[in-house]
Amino acid sequence: MNHYITGTTIRTLRENKKMTQAELAGVLGVSDKAVSKWETSKGLPDITLIEPLAKALGISVMELLTGDYVTNQNRSGNMMRSRIYVCPVCGNVIHTTGEAVVSCCGITLPVLEAEETDEAHAIICERVEDEYYVTVEHEMTKEHHISFLAYVTSDKFEMVKLYAEGNAQSRFLIRGHGFLYAYCNKHGLMRMRV
Repeated sequence: MNHYITGTTIRTLRENKKMTQAELAGVLGVSDKAVSKWETSKGLPDITLIEPLAKALGISVMELLTGDYVTNQNRSGNMMRSRIYVCPVCGNVIHTTGEAVVSCCGITLPVLEAEETDEAHAIICERVEDEYYVTVEHEMTKEHHISFLAYVTSDKFEMVKLYAEGNAQSRFLIRGHGFLYAYCNKHGLMRMRV
């Protein structure tokens, strides 16, 4: 990150909340001249004001600092719009039901973009009665493995965490059309329509 907070971000968010500079200043306990200085890039808010400023503007501190604020349009609850994030430091897997700003181990995580499966990461799906038996023929070493499998339909998101030296396999109760996902710790997220 090469900036602290931009005046344009503060002004845009304040205007979106239909607040005047004086109203924002009153909430924060500063003068309206201070807010004006922030918005014209002639000054910066004190670090102690970052959290109250973010709260007053209705966004997270992370969104305020990066200038990347998101509006989750996933109001209807369609789980097919889910987003998956994986921390490169600790391996934490984070699922959101829509667009979000996600941070782990001090890093802002990018959303994983799924690619269609390839030969090295083919997801094999067999129907066994009322379940999908899902496997991925892939090495499962600490250095290179499938970290998780997931089955996503419009109303459900089910994920199974896998571990090195185990098998890349799981069973999922069939719930309709959707996607199967497999995450390779070296090559990223793969998916297959079912």
